[in-house]
Amino acid sequence: MTSIGIETEIKLAVASAAAGRAALRRAGFRVSKRRVFERNTVFDTPARTLGKAGCLLRIRRAGRVVTLTYKGPPDVSRHKSREEVEQEIAGARAITAIVGRLGFEPVFRYEKYRTEYRQPPGGGMATLDETPIGVYLELEGAPRWIDRAARQLGFTESQYITASYAGLYFAWCGRRGIEPSHMVYRNEA
Repeated sequence: MTSIGIETEIKLAVASAAAGRAALRRAGFRVSKRRVFERNTVFDTPARTLGKAGCLLRIRRAGRVVTLTYKGPPDVSRHKSREEVEQEIAGARAITAIVGRLGFEPVFRYEKYRTEYRQPPGGGMATLDETPIGVYLELEGAPRWIDRAARQLGFTESQYITASYAGLYFAWCGRRGIEPSHMVYRNEA
C-alpha cells in the first residue's frame, strides 16, 4: 500500500485501555483492525538533520506488515498536520540496510499495541495506542471530524495533545528524573 497526503491528528490521554475501548464503543466506533504489536524505529543523520527540521523517517513493523514512512515538518495549531508518505515493503532487513547506506542511523525506538477503529458511516480513524508510558486515543481525519469525535468521546479541546510519541516519552522521563533511552516494553541495550 502506498499513501501520500496530509495527516491531521491529535492524541488524547485515557486512564486505561479498557476506558478507551468503552469510550469508543459509546461513541459508535467499531474495530476496523485488530490489536497488533508495533515496533517503530526512527532514523536520522548523525547530525540529527531530520529531527532539527521537524521531519521523521521511520520503519514500522506491525505484525507482518512493514511500512517505511516519511513525515514532513508539522504545522501545529489545535491539531497537528504534516505531509506523510508511506510505503508498505516486503521486509525490514533490506530497507534498514538501504537507509543505513544512505547515511541514516537508528536514533529512537518505540513500541505500542495499536487497535484501529472507524465510526460508521465514515470520516476519520481512531486508534487505541497502548504504550509503555500510558494509553492514548489518536484521532486522524479532517479537523471538523476530529473535533466532533473528540466531543463524542467526552474530551475538550484543552485535552488535545499534538506531541509525538518521542516528545511524550522524553517529557515522561523528565518528570520522573529518568535518563531517556527508548520507549520499549523491555529495556534493551
